[in-house]
Amino acid sequence: MYTQPIHLDGAEFLTEKTKGLAEPAAPGSLGVNAERSSKSNRAVTDSVPYFQDWREAAHQVKRYAIANLDKLLVEFERNISARGAVVLWAKDAAEANEHVLRIAREHNVKSVVKAKSMVTEEMELNRVLETAGIRAVETDLGEYIVQLAGQRPVHIVTPAIHMSAADVGRLFAEKLGEPMTEEHTKLADIARRHLREEYLQADMGVSGCNFAVARTGTAVVIENEGNAGLSTATPPVHVAVVGIEKMLPRLEDLPLFLNLLPRSGTGQKLTSYTHLIHGPAPGRKLYVIIIDNGRSNVLCDPAARAALYCIRCGACINNCPVYRHVGGWAYGWVYPGPIGSILTPHLLGMKQAGELPFASSLCGACSEVCPVKIDIPHQLVHLRHRAVNEPSPMRSWTERLTWSVWAWMMAGPMRYRLTMTGLRIGVRLSRFLPWHPGKLGAWTRGRELPEVPGPDFRHWWKRNKNKYEP
Repeated sequence: MYTQPIHLDGAEFLTEKTKGLAEPAAPGSLGVNAERSSKSNRAVTDSVPYFQDWREAAHQVKRYAIANLDKLLVEFERNISARGAVVLWAKDAAEANEHVLRIAREHNVKSVVKAKSMVTEEMELNRVLETAGIRAVETDLGEYIVQLAGQRPVHIVTPAIHMSAADVGRLFAEKLGEPMTEEHTKLADIARRHLREEYLQADMGVSGCNFAVARTGTAVVIENEGNAGLSTATPPVHVAVVGIEKMLPRLEDLPLFLNLLPRSGTGQKLTSYTHLIHGPAPGRKLYVIIIDNGRSNVLCDPAARAALYCIRCGACINNCPVYRHVGGWAYGWVYPGPIGSILTPHLLGMKQAGELPFASSLCGACSEVCPVKIDIPHQLVHLRHRAVNEPSPMRSWTERLTWSVWAWMMAGPMRYRLTMTGLRIGVRLSRFLPWHPGKLGAWTRGRELPEVPGPDFRHWWKRNKNKYEP
């Protein structure tokens, strides 16, 4: 019933592994829904006259937190441990999964309910639990839908944004045996009815953590559906998986981010539920797993460190023209869109994901809406520089030769003139060719090459320079 999706090894943008999902025309509902979310988010943020001040303040808080992670992580561990939580450290996904399995065996866990968590997607925790004979059920509605469909989420905030109500209705009819319906209220009622039983039967709940406050030892989980509260409070054991970058210095910093995240993520003034977890409830167990899983790679690159400021709102994804055309699966791993293009190469390594920084038009729309002011275009350019200067199996000898020839042609005035003349002729003739090979074919499969403007500046200047020279 809960089929796990196939994991793509690394991020392979526009390849055979994502054929059909990475074509220029992604599912129609995805672009429409992303555009609707973008407009809603912008309307809400534009209504706050001091929103830009909030962004700058959040940027400075995250800058301080990331620069002082070593101290804040120890402070967080000390303060939440003092209230009875057990804190475990994991250098990577494998070690974090080992912790979860050990906890599950210790408490004889047979079923798990999961609140929405991107870091557990990194860990592929559902697959690991099922391999160990433990039933894992996603309880966020979007995550529940894609789990039933055997898919990966296509978005970090709205995992099933690519599916219409009719798609969900057919899925519930097939997988849950429910009557077919396209009414949103009825679909939510169906999911609620099935998930209620899961909460009551579960032996363990797993959640992520939106923010971790060092000074008070507080894990903060925010949500809209109530599923995270039920997943963390109903089972006798709660495991919270926390990425090291989630730290905030003080509780006084939290309201700023509680204002920014929902406005940027879903167009709300506040989320419906905000859970502040200071320690285990009486008679219950709380385990906090603090995971690195490649984040130290980002810390080691000063030019890329701001990528860790991300609060997972998804605003950059909604505004990205590339994402709207290709969808989330085309990015090959957990994080799609602009944030995926700068995070994934660090977390998986440039050898596996070095192509992703090139999956961008560098239009800057992502940077304009980022609530913590991550300069994503410059991050992309930085990673492009690394991608072409570091050894990578993705860079074939033909690609290296192509760019070497291009660099040589651009390096002299005569060579440049000959190249531009050749390009102008080539573009005009290309429409008459019966086939377009290689990269040209990938580009022209869904669009036409633009008309060549003319005359170019060089010819214009030759005719008009006497008017401007003294």
